[in-house]
Amino acid sequence: MLDLKKIWKNRKEIYEGLKNSVIRDNFVEDVAAKRMIICKECPEIDSTGSKCEVSGTQPCCSECGCSLTFKTRALSTECPLGEWKALMTEKQEDKLGEL
Repeated sequence: MLDLKKIWKNRKEIYEGLKNSVIRDNFVEDVAAKRMIICKECPEIDSTGSKCEVSGTQPCCSECGCSLTFKTRALSTECPLGEWKALMTEKQEDKLGEL
């Protein structure tokens, strides 16, 4: 079920992942590929979409409900299970967007 409070709370990270999946950058794509390798080995990956916060965005993390296509590209987010860390803060990401 769609949890609008959760989506609103994470809106900056969601926007970052969406933006980075549309406007491709080699560095971001390398990070996303490495993160996705880790995610694909995780038992919490949901390829069916039943645990996705937004239907049709699978594969998702069943721990947080995020689309892995977007989450792995958001440099200011981390794996909820601690398998990979954020590379920058949201504030740093905002400054990067100003360039």
